[in-house]
Amino acid sequence: MTSPVKANWVADLPRKALVAAILVAVALAGLVIGSYALWVLVAVFALLMMTEWAMLADAGGAERWIALAAVAVPLVALVPALAGPGWVACAIFVAAGAVIGLFTRNVQLGFGALYVGLPALALLFIRAAPSGLMLAFWTLAVVWATDIGAYFAGRLIGGPRIAPSVSPNKTWAGLGGGMLAALATGFAFHLWGGLTIGLALASAPLAVLAQAGDFFESALKRNAGVKDSGTILPGHGGVLDRLDGLVPVSVLVALVLAAGITV
Repeated sequence: MTSPVKANWVADLPRKALVAAILVAVALAGLVIGSYALWVLVAVFALLMMTEWAMLADAGGAERWIALAAVAVPLVALVPALAGPGWVACAIFVAAGAVIGLFTRNVQLGFGALYVGLPALALLFIRAAPSGLMLAFWTLAVVWATDIGAYFAGRLIGGPRIAPSVSPNKTWAGLGGGMLAALATGFAFHLWGGLTIGLALASAPLAVLAQAGDFFESALKRNAGVKDSGTILPGHGGVLDRLDGLVPVSVLVALVLAAGITV
């Protein structure tokens, strides 16, 4: 007999898959077009993330507007015709976080400027690099593969949980499935996209980092006493829920590329 829990997650798959497919299509369109189209997409998602972050940080209405206004400044600086994705924009994000913390006296809210700003900067930086379209697509695909592999391996295999007090549904089997899916994705990009073997092999450790990002956001939600960061994405929760793994992965990939490590 099929358990109610298993029946629920199986029945919810079509809705999750539809929303995920739309998000993937929007992301790929932004990556392919690049330039201002990608900047607009990144800026919109960054502001949505900051809105949800403010909720998790228990910020009041005025504090939320201060945070959004402060984050909007470095996002404007990321426009290709202005500073663009570089160290100047990074410094402005740091300054925005300091301003938010100073005016709101909410350290967590101020940290949000870095949490949402650095991955925005990182994605634009990756896209602007040589072979940037492929590298940006690989970065996103590794996170997607990790989520999919972890979801199905965790649901179908189950077993011991990694940290039930933080995220009760995350299992070691899920982590293994996510790493295998990410590694397979990396080798697919190596064989058919020209990704270097070093970066292809790095896909598995990046999957661990993606899961760590998921745990970090889960801890924030548990501290805030909420299940999801928002409700804007049916079946997925909020934007932070969907992009929590991409935050650390995109930043690390950008740092690796900035250091010239592509072997």
